[in-house]
Order: sequence, then structure tokens, then C-alpha cells
Amino acid sequence: MEKYLIITDSSCDISPDLLREWGVESVNLTFRFDGDENDHTDRDMNAADFYQKMRDGGVSRTSAANTEDFRTVFEPLLKEGFDILYIGFSSGLSSTVNAGRMAGEELAKEYPDRRIVVIDTLCASAGEGMTVYFAVQKKAEGASMDETADYVRGILPHLCHWFTVDDLVYLKRGGRISATAAFVGTVLNIKPVLHVDDEGHLISMFKVRGRKQSVQALAQKYTELAEDPKNGIYFISHGDCLEDARQLESLIAAEHGVQATIITNVGPVIGSHSGPGTLALFFLGKNR
Repeated sequence: MEKYLIITDSSCDISPDLLREWGVESVNLTFRFDGDENDHTDRDMNAADFYQKMRDGGVSRTSAANTEDFRTVFEPLLKEGFDILYIGFSSGLSSTVNAGRMAGEELAKEYPDRRIVVIDTLCASAGEGMTVYFAVQKKAEGASMDETADYVRGILPHLCHWFTVDDLVYLKRGGRISATAAFVGTVLNIKPVLHVDDEGHLISMFKVRGRKQSVQALAQKYTELAEDPKNGIYFISHGDCLEDARQLESLIAAEHGVQATIITNVGPVIGSHSGPGTLALFFLGKNR
């Protein structure tokens, strides 16, 4: 009988405890606030403390996982006789998945009887987490690694990511918008609505005025694009704004009668670039 494990990375924004429940191992990306001597993982600081530090003016920098990080996770599993299906963070946003691929190629030479399959999800945050969730469900049905991998590849073009941010300074810092646009947007209380495109890049789609309208815009995207809005699965992630996440869920539930499968924190790696108040919605749609 084929033995394989699903591996992901910490940018999937699914808690380590829940990943453990799913039987999924994770490779850590890291972050470091200016002035810190050491890198941190998402296990070192809870979301509330992380975002409060950002609100207090802390600037967090992130680092992709490298090949050695992957070897540390992959190699013991290969030695135990497992094949590996690694479901990774978008190559449009990070070099992490390519480091996983390089580590897999190196280890394949050392463990020729084992297999390592790498999937670039072109997803971020709980969009990546949702991909892992579907893979876990497929594996639980008895699917082989190749069957699970093919299934995951089939859903990726349909995995919608829609999100908004509360403070434009973080998009400016990451080069997503200009300093002028950030200043004008802040003065006018403009909130961008963005998505992740077919190449895994963040794209600003349109703008609304005020937080309430931005939350409503996300709910409207579910109505417009979801494959099965009455019975569909959707995830919500948030940057320390649980009340807004609940409001988004209530709007979708009122319209379609379905609640979120998971509401989770936007972790420090993603949150370093989007900031406190980030609100994101993920679901399967007709296309991205």
C-alpha cells in the first residue's frame, strides 16, 4: 500500500494544531521585527501580539523557507518510507515553493525509491490552506498521491482569493501602491479590493469607500463567482479583526444559508505585508 504524507508551509495560515489533526507537516517561513536578533516562526508569537506590535509601529520583515529547511522536514519522512506531496506557497509571491522543488530534486537522488511531488498552488494565506484541506479530504477517500495531486491541480484555476486591507501603508511598503495613492486613499477612506490572479500575483481590482463597503464587496464576490453558493465551502482569514470576519460570514450566510468552514488568522508571514485589519475570502468559483 502506498504511503505518502501531505506537506505544506506556514504561509497557508492554518494553525499548527489543526494541521496536526489533518496529519499534515509544515515547513516554516520566518519573520523578524526591526531590532530583533533572531527570526521567528508563527509558533513564537500569537496573532494578537503580532498585530499589536505592528499597530505600535513595528516593521516586520519576512524570509522564505530555503532548501535546508525543506530537507530538515522531508528527509526523516523519506527515511521512514513515506512519499511526499508538498503543496506550497505561490511562486508569484515567494521563492519558497522553488526551494521545496530544489530540495526534492536533491533528495530524489539520495532516496531513489521514494517520490516527492511538488505543487505550486499559486495561492496565499488560507487559499493555500484551503488547497491543503481539499487534498486531505481526497487522501482520506483513499486516493493515491498521483490522484490527489491531479485533483489539487484541477481545482487551482477555480480557487478564488478576494481580500481587502484596512491600512494602505503596508501595501505601500511592499511596493503594491505608490506613496501618493496611499496618502490620498487614507485621507479619503478608500479601501482596495484585491485578488490573487492565475499567476499567483496580488492584483488590485477596484476600490470602495469605507470598511463596511469593502466587507460587503467581498460577500458580493462570493455571490457573483461561487460555483455552488448555497452549498459551497469557503474559508475566511483575518488580521486580528475577528468581528469583521464574522460580519462577512453573516452576510454570506444571510444570502446563501452557508457558514464558513474555517475562520483563521492571517499569520505573521502574510500579515507582515498586508497589515492588521486584512480580511480575505476564499472559495471555489467558475474561475479565479
